[in-house]
Formats: sequence, structure tokens, C-alpha cells
Amino acid sequence: MSGTAAGIQRLRAIRRQRRWPPFTLSLTTSIIGLALLLPIIYLFIRTLDAGLDSLADLLFRPRTAAIIVRSMALVIIVSGGSAVLALALGWLIERTDLPFRRVWSIVTVLPLVIPSYIMAFLFISVFAPRGMVQRIFAAPFGIEEIPSFYGLPGAAIVLILVSYPYTLLTVRAALRGSGRALEEASRTLGKGPWETFLRITLPQMRPALASGSLLVALYTISDFGAVSLMRYETFTWAIYLQYTSYVDRTAAAALSLVLVGLAVVLFLTETTAHGDRPMEETHQAEMGGADSPSVPLGPWKYPALGLCSLVGVFALLVPMAVLLFWLVRGIGAGEELSAVWGPAINSALVSSLAAIAGVFVALPVVVLAVRFPGRFSMLIDRVSHVGFALPGIVIALALVFFGSRLAPALYQTHVMLVMAYVILFLPIAMGPLRTSLLQVNPRVEEAGRTLGHRPLTVFRTITVPLLRPGILAGGALVFLTAMKELPATLLLSPLDFSSLGTTIWAASSEAYFARAALPALLLIAISAVPMFFLIGRGRSQQP
Repeated sequence: MSGTAAGIQRLRAIRRQRRWPPFTLSLTTSIIGLALLLPIIYLFIRTLDAGLDSLADLLFRPRTAAIIVRSMALVIIVSGGSAVLALALGWLIERTDLPFRRVWSIVTVLPLVIPSYIMAFLFISVFAPRGMVQRIFAAPFGIEEIPSFYGLPGAAIVLILVSYPYTLLTVRAALRGSGRALEEASRTLGKGPWETFLRITLPQMRPALASGSLLVALYTISDFGAVSLMRYETFTWAIYLQYTSYVDRTAAAALSLVLVGLAVVLFLTETTAHGDRPMEETHQAEMGGADSPSVPLGPWKYPALGLCSLVGVFALLVPMAVLLFWLVRGIGAGEELSAVWGPAINSALVSSLAAIAGVFVALPVVVLAVRFPGRFSMLIDRVSHVGFALPGIVIALALVFFGSRLAPALYQTHVMLVMAYVILFLPIAMGPLRTSLLQVNPRVEEAGRTLGHRPLTVFRTITVPLLRPGILAGGALVFLTAMKELPATLLLSPLDFSSLGTTIWAASSEAYFARAALPALLLIAISAVPMFFLIGRGRSQQP
């Protein structure tokens, strides 16, 4: 009994001690937080060097106001269009007897593996003036010119096709998690499916729609590849042009701060909507289809299949078919194919390093937030999301300034490129880790402490093995996202470094579509590996 009593007293002492995080954990997370804030701090310093008068003159120019209007117009159109499309697809997959629901549940999320710049150059090659469509109809119908695909319409269509899965995943997660009792009760009271949907289902989906739309808005405001290829000037393209002109990089920093402000407003809006719920958790949806559909479609089955097929055709079939067409055409024209393997290895290597580093950095932040909740942990958690709220070009520009002035040894090295990926994608790694850690009972760790093991030993031998699913999922998400990142790679890559993304962008921006086909197919194929892992993980977690 004395041994049991001593063990209980020791357990209580450990619980009292756990109110405050260990010094090592606090120090580690503080260093991580400061490192994440360095780009923002340096942007402020670099911008203020020009003086307040010059800064005010730049920020209040009519061109700056026009860029804000253009950027926000694109954000509103893309987030609204994605919400409508995601709501329709999510309801069909999760709530109806749609044929081949399992297939559509996979097909509709696969556009996540296609970067916006790949989708953009493919649609340009097909639908732009003098593209495939115009050439096909020129001879039989005498059509010598079709409406321009460039500008706002083309950028909006491309970004909707590659970003709607973010909203779709949140909607499907909400539909799967919400009870169907209210819907069934509504139908037993004589309400039809549409009235039940409008009065019962849709109100329950509003938080998920808002969360997914904000994710899409952040994605849109940070996009560089699609808007540059579509020749639609938004902040990211304007910043890149200002930076590469070498005339006045202070202007690029000032524009970056404006973009930071817009992104932070969107981020704070999402945080306010969800309270203390971290933003990255909103898109950790299960990716398998639900069972036991409740709404028979009847004669609407064929229009529903038509909608799903239309999305699959334009978001997957057309891009893959066009890529294969340009690949075959390039091979026939003698295009050199062996040169693409170097960029493929570089992309996979750097993305793997980013995945490992992202998970390694995310672990202490997640442990602090979950095991030691408080003001300090909340502050570190919010700071860790800075990268998610900022476009890659802003982080890259800040690190360029930082590396060239304060850390020249790291400038244009793989270390700085991986650092940018970690800052950008840290919240993506934190989501699965947080979910896994919340499922680990703290008493398991406390039991290890009562046996005399040090906290670090308990974490390494007990906690980490239990976190393995979250570690793998977080690493897969970071790898997938890093493979697609373009502006940070363009600005921070070493001089002798070329990735699949930079190779595709260089070829497509010069309209060398055949040269861009093989690296684009390789990038999609490599990115599909972690995506299928995540889909399989989502299915295995279904009840």
C-alpha cells in the first residue's frame, strides 16, 4: 500500500508540475516563434528605411488601389465559385445515392495535386486565342479568332478548379460529422429534400463553408503562377515584377506589407469564426466516401452524374490528356527528355527535407499547445500560423533580404529554401500531429514518469510511436505542398538548382508547352503518392 500511495503522490506532483511547460520546451518554442517572425520584422525594417513619406506615396498611388481591387475581385469570385461547387459535390457524395460515390469521392479531391501554374498553362494551350480549340474549329467553321481567355475570367476558372477541394473537404467533414436526425425528422414531417436541405442542412454547413472559403481566399491571394500566366496583375505578380526589376526593391517590400495586411485580415476573420480552433484543422477531413446515403436522387441522378463528370473532365481529364498530347508531340519533335530527371530529383529531395524539418519543428509547438494550454502556448500557436496566412512570395522576399544582409552564408542555399518551406507549411504539419496527440491519453505519459523515466525519454519512447500516424500524414501534406510551391523556389533556389516547378514555369511562360509536359506529369505523379496515402488513411479511419 505504501508503494501505491507513493506512486499516487508522485503522479499528483507530476500533474501539478505540468501546469507550466518545461524550460527546454519553452525555450525551443520561443526560438521557433522568433524565427517565424523574422521575415515580418525584416519587411517592416526594410520598408521603413525608405521613409514614411516615400512609403505613403507608394501605398496611396492609384495603381496600388487598382491592384487591391483586382486582387479582391479575384478572391471573391474564386472563393464564391468554389463554395457553390464544393457544396453541391459534398452533398451529392455524402447525402445521396449518387452512383459510384466512392469513385467521385476520390476524383473530386485529386485536383489538389495539380499546381495552379500547370493548370493555367494547360488551359492557355487549349482555350486561349490560337489554342487547340481555335485550331480545331478554324477549318470546318472558319473561326479565325475566339474570345481571349486571359485576364480575370481565365485566372478565376483556373483557380476555382485547383482550389475548390479545400472547401469540399471541409464541407464533407461537416456533413459526415453532423447528425442526420434533424434531416430525417424534417422529411417525416412532410418536408421535401430541397426544403430540408435549405432549412436544415445548409445552416449546419455555414461554418464549414466559411472556413473552406477563407482557405480558398488565402490560396487565391497568395497565388503567383496562374495570375502571371493569365496576365492578371495581382499583388503577388506585381511584387515579383518589382523585385526582379532591380530598380527599387523597397517598393516590393512595401507592397508585400500591404499583401501581409490583406492576408492577416483573412486569417483573423477565420480565427474569430472558429475561436480557439486552429485553422489547419479545418482541412483535415477524411477522404473516403460515407456509407448509408439518405436522399434518393431519382430522376436527378443523371444531372448529378453530369455535374460530377463535368468537374472530373475539366479538372482532371482535360489536363492529363493535354499533358499527354504535348508530351507525345514533344517526343515527335525530338524534345530532350533526360534533362528533366535532375529537377525531379531536386524537387523530391528538397520537399522531403522540408517534410522532415516541418514535422520536427511542429512537434514541440503542438506538444506545448496541447499539453500546456495557456497564453504563452496560444501566442506561439498563433505565431506558427503566420506562414499559412502569408503568400510564398512574401516569405521568399523577406528571406532574400535577410539572407543577403544578415546571413550571407545561407543566401541562395538549400538551407534557406527549406527554411522558407517550413515557415510556409508549418501549420499543415501541425494539423495531423495535433489530432494524433489529442488522441494520446496523458496518463500514459504520466505512467512512464512514475516509473522514473525522464520527460524526454517518455516522449521519445512512448509519445512519438503513438504519434506515428500524425507524423506520416503531416509529412505527406508538407511534401505535397512543397512540391507545388513556385515563388519561394524561384527567388530562393541556389544558382545551379532547378526544380520541376521552376522548369515548368520557365517553359510555359515562353509558351514551350511540349517542353513543360514531362516535368508537369512527373510533378503530378510524385505529388499523387502522398495524396493516395492520405486518401487511404482517411478510409481506414472511417467508422
